[in-house]
Amino acid sequence: MHIVDVTMFYAPASGGVRTYLQAKHEVLSQVPGLRTSLLVPGAERDSLGNHHTLPALRLPLGQGYRFPLRARLWRDALVALAPDIIEAGDPYVTAWAALDASQRLGVPVVGFYHSDLPRLMGDRFGRQVGRRLERYVVNLYRRFDSVLAPCQAMADRLRDWGIDQVQVQPLGVDLQRFHPSRKDPALREELGLAPETRLLVFIGRNSREKNIDILLATMKRLGNGYHLLLMGPGMPHRVPANVTSVDRCCGIYEVARVLASSDAMLHAGTRERFGLIAQEAMASGIPVVGAKAGALKENVPLGAGILCRPLDPEAMADACQSLFRNDVAASGRYARRYVELHFSWESAMKNLLEHYRQLCARSEPHVIPQNA
Repeated sequence: MHIVDVTMFYAPASGGVRTYLQAKHEVLSQVPGLRTSLLVPGAERDSLGNHHTLPALRLPLGQGYRFPLRARLWRDALVALAPDIIEAGDPYVTAWAALDASQRLGVPVVGFYHSDLPRLMGDRFGRQVGRRLERYVVNLYRRFDSVLAPCQAMADRLRDWGIDQVQVQPLGVDLQRFHPSRKDPALREELGLAPETRLLVFIGRNSREKNIDILLATMKRLGNGYHLLLMGPGMPHRVPANVTSVDRCCGIYEVARVLASSDAMLHAGTRERFGLIAQEAMASGIPVVGAKAGALKENVPLGAGILCRPLDPEAMADACQSLFRNDVAASGRYARRYVELHFSWESAMKNLLEHYRQLCARSEPHVIPQNA
Protein backbone atom coordinates (compact mmCIF):
# COMPACT_ATOMS: atom_id res chain seq x y z
CA MET A 1 0.00 0.00 0.00
CA HIS A 2 1.25 3.47 -0.92
CA ILE A 3 -0.18 6.25 1.28
CA VAL A 4 0.20 9.89 0.20
CA ASP A 5 -0.47 12.83 2.51
CA VAL A 6 -1.01 16.28 1.04
CA THR A 7 -1.51 19.52 2.98
CA MET A 8 -0.58 23.19 3.11
CA PHE A 9 -0.44 23.00 6.94
CA TYR A 10 3.25 22.20 6.94
CA ALA A 11 5.79 24.88 7.80
CA PRO A 12 8.86 25.26 10.04
CA ALA A 13 6.78 26.85 12.81
CA SER A 14 3.62 24.79 12.29
CA GLY A 15 2.21 22.75 15.13
CA GLY A 16 -0.14 19.77 15.43
CA VAL A 17 -0.54 18.84 11.75
CA ARG A 18 3.20 18.72 11.12
CA THR A 19 3.71 16.71 14.33
CA TYR A 20 0.98 14.29 13.24
CA LEU A 21 2.45 13.79 9.78
CA GLN A 22 6.01 13.32 11.01
CA ALA A 23 4.93 10.78 13.62
CA LYS A 24 2.63 9.04 11.16
CA HIS A 25 5.34 8.58 8.55
CA GLU A 26 7.88 7.50 11.16
CA VAL A 27 5.58 4.80 12.59
CA LEU A 28 4.23 3.56 9.25
CA SER A 29 7.71 3.39 7.72
CA GLN A 30 8.32 0.41 10.05
CA VAL A 31 5.38 -1.56 8.61
CA PRO A 32 6.43 -4.15 5.98
CA GLY A 33 4.84 -3.70 2.56
CA LEU A 34 3.87 -0.10 3.25
CA ARG A 35 5.14 3.05 1.57
CA THR A 36 4.37 6.65 2.56
CA SER A 37 4.87 9.94 0.70
CA LEU A 38 4.31 13.55 1.72
CA LEU A 39 3.43 16.38 -0.68
CA VAL A 40 3.61 19.89 0.82
CA PRO A 41 4.32 23.49 -0.25
CA GLY A 42 7.85 24.80 -0.60
CA ALA A 43 9.91 27.47 -2.30
CA GLU A 44 10.35 25.26 -5.37
CA ARG A 45 9.59 21.85 -6.79
CA ASP A 46 11.81 19.29 -5.09
CA SER A 47 11.93 15.68 -3.94
CA LEU A 48 14.03 14.16 -1.21
CA GLY A 49 13.16 10.55 -0.50
CA ASN A 50 9.44 10.42 0.27
CA HIS A 51 9.22 14.20 0.90
CA HIS A 52 8.01 16.19 -2.11
CA THR A 53 7.44 19.94 -2.41
CA LEU A 54 5.71 22.13 -4.96
CA PRO A 55 6.12 25.91 -5.24
CA ALA A 56 3.46 27.94 -3.42
CA LEU A 57 2.89 31.55 -2.40
CA ARG A 58 4.45 32.44 0.94
CA LEU A 59 1.85 34.04 3.20
CA PRO A 60 2.80 37.42 4.72
CA LEU A 61 2.99 37.15 8.51
CA GLY A 62 2.07 33.50 8.07
CA GLN A 63 4.86 31.95 10.16
CA GLY A 64 6.33 30.28 7.09
CA TYR A 65 3.09 28.88 5.67
CA ARG A 66 2.63 28.81 1.91
CA PHE A 67 -0.68 28.80 0.04
CA PRO A 68 -1.04 26.70 -3.15
CA LEU A 69 -2.93 28.46 -5.94
CA ARG A 70 -3.00 26.01 -8.87
CA ALA A 71 -5.02 22.87 -8.10
CA ARG A 72 -4.04 21.26 -11.39
CA LEU A 73 -0.33 21.31 -10.47
CA TRP A 74 -1.06 19.50 -7.22
CA ARG A 75 -3.48 17.06 -8.85
CA ASP A 76 -0.91 16.09 -11.47
CA ALA A 77 1.77 15.60 -8.81
CA LEU A 78 -0.55 13.33 -6.82
CA VAL A 79 -1.41 11.31 -9.92
CA ALA A 80 2.31 10.92 -10.71
CA LEU A 81 2.95 9.53 -7.22
CA ALA A 82 0.38 6.78 -7.96
CA PRO A 83 -0.90 6.23 -4.40
CA ASP A 84 -3.34 3.58 -3.25
CA ILE A 85 -4.96 6.07 -0.88
CA ILE A 86 -4.71 9.85 -0.41
CA GLU A 87 -5.20 11.86 2.76
CA ALA A 88 -5.83 15.61 2.47
CA GLY A 89 -4.95 17.61 5.57
CA ASP A 90 -6.47 21.03 4.82
CA PRO A 91 -9.72 22.37 3.32
CA TYR A 92 -8.18 24.45 0.53
CA VAL A 93 -6.60 23.89 -2.89
CA THR A 94 -4.82 20.67 -2.00
CA ALA A 95 -8.10 19.10 -0.84
CA TRP A 96 -9.73 19.73 -4.22
CA ALA A 97 -6.61 18.45 -5.96
CA ALA A 98 -6.75 15.28 -3.86
CA LEU A 99 -10.39 14.69 -4.77
CA ASP A 100 -9.64 15.15 -8.47
CA ALA A 101 -6.60 12.86 -8.32
CA SER A 102 -8.56 10.15 -6.52
CA GLN A 103 -11.16 10.14 -9.29
CA ARG A 104 -8.51 9.87 -12.00
CA LEU A 105 -6.67 7.09 -10.18
CA GLY A 106 -9.74 5.27 -8.89
CA VAL A 107 -8.43 5.26 -5.30
CA PRO A 108 -10.08 6.32 -2.02
CA VAL A 109 -9.45 9.76 -0.57
CA VAL A 110 -9.62 10.77 3.10
CA GLY A 111 -10.08 14.28 4.45
CA PHE A 112 -8.62 14.97 7.89
CA TYR A 113 -10.55 17.88 9.42
CA HIS A 114 -7.74 19.27 11.55
CA SER A 115 -9.07 22.80 11.87
CA ASP A 116 -12.63 24.04 12.50
CA LEU A 117 -12.56 26.70 9.78
CA PRO A 118 -16.12 28.11 10.17
CA ARG A 119 -15.77 28.56 13.93
CA LEU A 120 -12.28 30.08 13.78
CA MET A 121 -13.18 32.53 11.01
CA GLY A 122 -16.62 33.18 12.44
CA ASP A 123 -15.04 34.26 15.72
CA ARG A 124 -12.90 36.76 13.83
CA PHE A 125 -15.22 38.04 11.12
CA GLY A 126 -18.76 37.38 12.30
CA ARG A 127 -21.53 34.80 12.05
CA GLN A 128 -22.31 35.43 8.40
CA VAL A 129 -18.76 34.51 7.40
CA GLY A 130 -18.98 31.46 9.67
CA ARG A 131 -22.20 30.28 8.02
CA ARG A 132 -20.77 30.68 4.52
CA LEU A 133 -17.71 28.69 5.46
CA GLU A 134 -19.91 26.03 7.02
CA ARG A 135 -21.64 25.57 3.66
CA TYR A 136 -18.23 25.42 1.98
CA VAL A 137 -16.98 22.76 4.42
CA VAL A 138 -20.10 20.64 3.93
CA ASN A 139 -19.80 20.88 0.13
CA LEU A 140 -16.14 19.84 0.29
CA TYR A 141 -16.09 17.09 2.91
CA ARG A 142 -19.22 15.29 1.70
CA ARG A 143 -17.10 14.32 -1.32
CA PHE A 144 -14.49 12.35 0.64
CA ASP A 145 -14.70 8.60 1.14
CA SER A 146 -13.96 9.17 4.81
CA VAL A 147 -13.54 12.19 7.05
CA LEU A 148 -11.32 12.02 10.12
CA ALA A 149 -11.78 14.25 13.16
CA PRO A 150 -9.30 14.44 16.06
CA CYS A 151 -11.95 14.51 18.80
CA GLN A 152 -15.56 13.49 19.39
CA ALA A 153 -16.80 17.07 19.70
CA MET A 154 -15.56 17.89 16.21
CA ALA A 155 -16.92 14.64 14.78
CA ASP A 156 -20.34 15.45 16.24
CA ARG A 157 -20.18 18.94 14.76
CA LEU A 158 -19.48 17.54 11.29
CA ARG A 159 -22.33 15.04 11.60
CA ASP A 160 -24.68 17.83 12.68
CA TRP A 161 -23.84 19.54 9.39
CA GLY A 162 -24.83 16.43 7.46
CA ILE A 163 -21.39 14.88 6.85
CA ASP A 164 -22.00 11.23 7.71
CA GLN A 165 -18.77 9.39 6.85
CA VAL A 166 -16.90 10.70 9.92
CA GLN A 167 -14.55 8.75 12.16
CA VAL A 168 -12.74 9.97 15.28
CA GLN A 169 -8.99 9.63 14.84
CA PRO A 170 -7.12 10.86 17.94
CA LEU A 171 -3.56 12.04 17.57
CA GLY A 172 -0.76 10.55 19.61
CA VAL A 173 2.18 11.52 21.79
CA ASP A 174 5.85 10.62 21.49
CA LEU A 175 6.17 8.81 24.82
CA GLN A 176 9.95 8.57 24.62
CA ARG A 177 10.63 12.25 23.92
CA PHE A 178 7.98 13.48 26.34
CA HIS A 179 8.91 11.72 29.55
CA PRO A 180 9.31 12.64 33.23
CA SER A 181 13.01 11.74 32.95
CA ARG A 182 13.53 14.97 30.95
CA LYS A 183 13.16 16.96 34.17
CA ASP A 184 16.00 19.43 34.69
CA PRO A 185 16.23 21.31 38.04
CA ALA A 186 18.45 23.89 36.33
CA LEU A 187 15.38 25.40 34.63
CA ARG A 188 14.21 27.01 37.88
CA GLU A 189 17.67 28.46 38.42
CA GLU A 190 17.64 29.91 34.90
CA LEU A 191 14.31 31.59 35.65
CA GLY A 192 15.54 32.85 39.02
CA LEU A 193 12.81 31.08 40.94
CA ALA A 194 12.83 30.08 44.58
CA PRO A 195 12.54 26.31 45.19
CA GLU A 196 9.01 26.65 46.63
CA THR A 197 7.66 28.63 43.63
CA ARG A 198 5.03 26.74 41.67
CA LEU A 199 6.08 26.73 38.03
CA LEU A 200 3.30 26.69 35.42
CA VAL A 201 3.88 26.48 31.69
CA PHE A 202 2.11 27.02 28.38
CA ILE A 203 3.73 26.38 24.99
CA GLY A 204 2.11 27.22 21.67
CA ARG A 205 1.36 29.96 19.18
CA ASN A 206 -0.15 33.18 20.47
CA SER A 207 -3.31 32.86 18.40
CA ARG A 208 -6.68 34.21 19.41
CA GLU A 209 -8.18 30.85 20.35
CA LYS A 210 -5.35 30.15 22.83
CA ASN A 211 -6.63 33.01 25.05
CA ILE A 212 -3.23 34.09 26.32
CA ASP A 213 -4.87 37.15 27.90
CA ILE A 214 -6.79 34.80 30.21
CA LEU A 215 -3.51 33.20 31.31
CA LEU A 216 -2.01 36.60 32.11
CA ALA A 217 -5.10 37.65 34.06
CA THR A 218 -4.96 34.36 35.95
CA MET A 219 -1.36 34.99 36.95
CA LYS A 220 -2.24 38.44 38.28
CA ARG A 221 -4.77 36.78 40.56
CA LEU A 222 -2.36 34.06 41.69
CA GLY A 223 0.40 36.55 42.48
CA ASN A 224 3.59 35.62 44.33
CA GLY A 225 4.31 31.94 44.80
CA TYR A 226 3.31 31.09 41.21
CA HIS A 227 5.26 31.68 37.99
CA LEU A 228 4.16 31.09 34.39
CA LEU A 229 6.56 30.32 31.55
CA LEU A 230 5.00 31.26 28.18
CA MET A 231 6.82 29.91 25.14
CA GLY A 232 5.97 30.21 21.45
CA PRO A 233 5.80 32.51 18.43
CA GLY A 234 4.07 35.83 19.05
CA MET A 235 4.01 35.65 22.84
CA PRO A 236 3.46 39.09 24.44
CA HIS A 237 6.41 41.02 25.85
CA ARG A 238 4.44 43.10 28.36
CA VAL A 239 3.49 40.57 31.03
CA PRO A 240 2.98 40.49 34.83
CA ALA A 241 6.05 40.17 37.05
CA ASN A 242 5.34 36.49 37.68
CA VAL A 243 5.38 35.60 33.96
CA THR A 244 8.36 34.88 31.71
CA SER A 245 7.65 35.20 27.98
CA VAL A 246 9.75 33.50 25.28
CA ASP A 247 8.68 34.81 21.87
CA ARG A 248 10.00 32.20 19.41
CA CYS A 249 9.44 28.75 18.01
CA CYS A 250 10.85 26.13 20.39
CA GLY A 251 12.45 22.84 19.43
CA ILE A 252 11.01 19.52 20.56
CA TYR A 253 13.82 18.74 23.02
CA GLU A 254 13.51 22.16 24.62
CA VAL A 255 9.75 21.69 24.91
CA ALA A 256 10.20 18.23 26.47
CA ARG A 257 12.69 19.60 29.02
CA VAL A 258 10.48 22.54 30.00
CA LEU A 259 7.33 20.42 30.36
CA ALA A 260 8.99 17.79 32.54
CA SER A 261 10.65 20.50 34.68
CA SER A 262 7.39 22.38 35.40
CA ASP A 263 4.78 21.62 38.04
CA ALA A 264 1.65 21.92 35.86
CA MET A 265 0.37 23.15 32.52
CA LEU A 266 -1.95 26.16 32.34
CA HIS A 267 -4.15 26.04 29.21
CA ALA A 268 -7.00 28.50 28.51
CA GLY A 269 -7.74 27.38 24.93
CA THR A 270 -11.41 26.81 24.11
CA ARG A 271 -11.07 25.70 20.49
CA GLU A 272 -8.67 22.78 20.86
CA ARG A 273 -9.21 20.05 18.29
CA PHE A 274 -7.06 17.55 20.20
CA GLY A 275 -4.96 19.55 22.63
CA LEU A 276 -1.63 17.97 21.69
CA ILE A 277 0.46 20.16 23.99
CA ALA A 278 -1.75 19.15 26.92
CA GLN A 279 -1.19 15.48 26.11
CA GLU A 280 2.55 16.10 25.82
CA ALA A 281 2.48 17.76 29.24
CA MET A 282 0.66 14.76 30.71
CA ALA A 283 3.17 12.41 29.08
CA SER A 284 5.90 14.48 30.74
CA GLY A 285 4.38 13.71 34.12
CA ILE A 286 2.62 16.98 34.95
CA PRO A 287 -1.13 17.67 35.39
CA VAL A 288 -3.16 20.17 33.39
CA VAL A 289 -5.25 23.11 34.58
CA GLY A 290 -7.39 24.01 31.61
CA ALA A 291 -10.65 25.32 30.22
CA LYS A 292 -13.53 22.85 30.28
CA ALA A 293 -14.09 23.11 26.54
CA GLY A 294 -13.15 21.51 23.22
CA ALA A 295 -10.88 18.49 23.23
CA LEU A 296 -9.47 19.32 26.66
CA LYS A 297 -12.86 18.31 28.08
CA GLU A 298 -12.48 14.90 26.41
CA ASN A 299 -8.77 14.23 26.87
CA VAL A 300 -7.88 15.55 30.35
CA PRO A 301 -9.50 13.06 32.74
CA LEU A 302 -10.38 13.57 36.37
CA GLY A 303 -7.22 12.94 38.36
CA ALA A 304 -4.85 14.21 35.68
CA GLY A 305 -5.66 17.85 36.34
CA ILE A 306 -8.55 20.25 36.87
CA LEU A 307 -10.78 21.81 34.23
CA CYS A 308 -12.60 25.05 34.97
CA ARG A 309 -15.14 27.46 33.51
CA PRO A 310 -13.81 28.80 30.17
CA LEU A 311 -12.61 32.39 29.76
CA ASP A 312 -12.72 33.02 33.52
CA PRO A 313 -9.38 34.00 35.13
CA GLU A 314 -10.84 33.79 38.62
CA ALA A 315 -12.06 30.23 38.05
CA MET A 316 -8.70 29.27 36.57
CA ALA A 317 -6.81 30.75 39.51
CA ASP A 318 -9.09 28.84 41.92
CA ALA A 319 -8.44 25.63 39.95
CA CYS A 320 -4.66 26.16 40.23
CA GLN A 321 -4.88 26.66 43.96
CA SER A 322 -7.07 23.56 44.32
CA LEU A 323 -4.57 21.50 42.35
CA PHE A 324 -1.68 22.48 44.60
CA ARG A 325 -3.67 21.83 47.77
CA ASN A 326 -3.56 18.16 46.77
CA ASP A 327 -0.78 15.78 45.68
CA VAL A 328 0.42 17.35 42.42
CA ALA A 329 3.06 14.68 41.89
CA ALA A 330 0.43 11.93 42.13
CA SER A 331 -1.72 13.76 39.55
CA GLY A 332 1.31 13.90 37.26
CA ARG A 333 1.96 10.18 37.60
CA TYR A 334 -1.67 9.41 36.80
CA ALA A 335 -1.52 11.75 33.78
CA ARG A 336 1.49 9.86 32.44
CA ARG A 337 -0.21 6.47 32.84
CA TYR A 338 -3.35 7.75 31.13
CA VAL A 339 -1.46 8.93 28.06
CA GLU A 340 0.49 5.68 27.90
CA LEU A 341 -2.78 3.75 27.80
CA HIS A 342 -4.71 5.92 25.36
CA PHE A 343 -2.48 8.15 23.23
CA SER A 344 0.63 6.43 21.97
CA TRP A 345 1.41 7.12 18.32
CA GLU A 346 1.74 3.38 17.71
CA SER A 347 -1.82 2.63 18.79
CA ALA A 348 -3.18 5.68 16.94
CA MET A 349 -1.49 4.64 13.70
CA LYS A 350 -2.54 1.01 14.09
CA ASN A 351 -6.18 2.11 14.12
CA LEU A 352 -5.64 4.50 11.20
CA LEU A 353 -3.95 1.84 9.08
CA GLU A 354 -6.81 -0.57 9.67
CA HIS A 355 -9.23 2.14 8.52
CA TYR A 356 -7.14 2.69 5.37
CA ARG A 357 -7.20 -1.02 4.60
CA GLN A 358 -10.98 -1.12 4.93
CA LEU A 359 -11.30 1.81 2.53
CA CYS A 360 -8.94 0.24 0.00
CA ALA A 361 -10.90 -3.01 0.15
CA ARG A 362 -13.97 -1.25 -1.21
CA SER A 363 -14.53 -1.67 -4.91
CA GLU A 364 -15.03 2.00 -5.83
CA PRO A 365 -14.02 5.38 -4.40
CA HIS A 366 -16.59 7.94 -3.31
CA VAL A 367 -18.22 9.43 -6.44
CA ILE A 368 -18.38 13.22 -6.62
CA PRO A 369 -21.97 14.30 -7.39
CA GLN A 370 -22.22 15.70 -10.90
CA ASN A 371 -24.39 18.64 -9.80
CA ALA A 372 -22.18 19.63 -6.83
